[in-house]
Amino acid sequence: MQPSADAMPAPGDAAADGRMISSKELRAHASPDDLWISISGDVYDVTPWLPHHPGGDLPLVTLAGQDATDAFAAYHPPSARPLLRRFLVGRLSDYTVSPASADYRRLLAQLSSAGLFDRVGPTPKVQLAIMATLLCAALYLVLACAAASAHLLAGGLFGFIWIQSGWMGHDSGHHRVTGHPLLDRVLQILSGNCLTGLSIAWWKCNHNTHHIACNSLDHDPDLQHMPLFAVSPKLFSNIWSYFYRRTLAFDAASKFLISYQHWTFYPVMCVARINLLTQSALFVLTEKRVPQRLLEIAGVAAFWAWYPLLVSCLPNWWERVAFVLSSFTICGIQHVQFCLNHFSSEVYVGPPKGNDWFEKQTAGTLDILCSPWMDWFHGGLQFQIEHHLFPRLPQCHLRKVAPAVHDLCKKHGLPYSAASFWDANVLTWKTLRAAALQARNATSGAAPKNLVWEAVNTHG
Repeated sequence: MQPSADAMPAPGDAAADGRMISSKELRAHASPDDLWISISGDVYDVTPWLPHHPGGDLPLVTLAGQDATDAFAAYHPPSARPLLRRFLVGRLSDYTVSPASADYRRLLAQLSSAGLFDRVGPTPKVQLAIMATLLCAALYLVLACAAASAHLLAGGLFGFIWIQSGWMGHDSGHHRVTGHPLLDRVLQILSGNCLTGLSIAWWKCNHNTHHIACNSLDHDPDLQHMPLFAVSPKLFSNIWSYFYRRTLAFDAASKFLISYQHWTFYPVMCVARINLLTQSALFVLTEKRVPQRLLEIAGVAAFWAWYPLLVSCLPNWWERVAFVLSSFTICGIQHVQFCLNHFSSEVYVGPPKGNDWFEKQTAGTLDILCSPWMDWFHGGLQFQIEHHLFPRLPQCHLRKVAPAVHDLCKKHGLPYSAASFWDANVLTWKTLRAAALQARNATSGAAPKNLVWEAVNTHG
């Protein structure tokens, strides 16, 4: 997004005079009304750019008043650098680079020089072909077959279609999958909003925040699932969510539900799509700043027109319910996959530090071990560490760069966590169970004392 004239002030005299700014002074400018960041030692006042930032305001607010070099380099191509010049206010006097960050930037530059960020490979075309084939098959089973088993199978096929659409939306949100921004945008609306009912604008807002604040309990929305789930007892302290702008209350209802979360996790994942559809609709209708709001609403409305109409073509109510549950349950596999990469990893409270990008991304992420022929199933999430370090890198290159990332982690004594799909599920279940047992003993949010409550919560 090119900045408007009003958003781009003329270069300041302070920058021209080579003003030196300390890290202490930089940290003093850390509010949405006065927001400075440092990139490669240069200090920028990006306050006027906040409402125009294509990635939303939360990534900038999260890194306000600190060094954001690695996050900026990970998310922006070199062509974005010139846009910063008009925001320059000075130079950081005590600028330093950690050894891990220096190696990370060196590897990033090597990947860029090799042109890997510009070569998306055949993956998007294969995904589109799979989605088109499955869609034709599902429509045929609903409209041309009378057997209940065919209708149930059609529901499952729609679940697989939504999974592939999720991979398509994820990739197109991070980088160009067609080479043309307008075509990418059309593809996003059709495969995302229209086909699945999920707004791509909502997803970008949520996902960008997740990447910047990976596994921060109060900043990362992907760990904020109260009152149903909590991955850490730190969430029992009524934490304020900077994404949802509300307190994640650990009340009596939360305590009860979280106490059994290791048993309810998979059943809830089968219908988790309801939550995403609700959040998406609320976002496009109520959020103050939604890029191309009318287009986003039209795309979501298209889904709510064709999907209920297709369901109504089924002969009776029990087949309709089975069809919907089948599609939601199969798509639930993807919701489980989203959780495996982060639920069992290290968590923390507070904003991330811009100068420990490499450390935070590796500590809070888990790779999934699999053979290359299973890459289609994981859609890039099997190399989640590599994806978090290089979010603009097309998924077809993630396997290639994984050894280099592993070597860097080993060199700097950082974790490089990886597990099989089964073991990752076990780790996630154990994490949920450990938090559940701690929730039962937590004093915060205790329910009124009565025999029914005591009987339901008997354990040990």
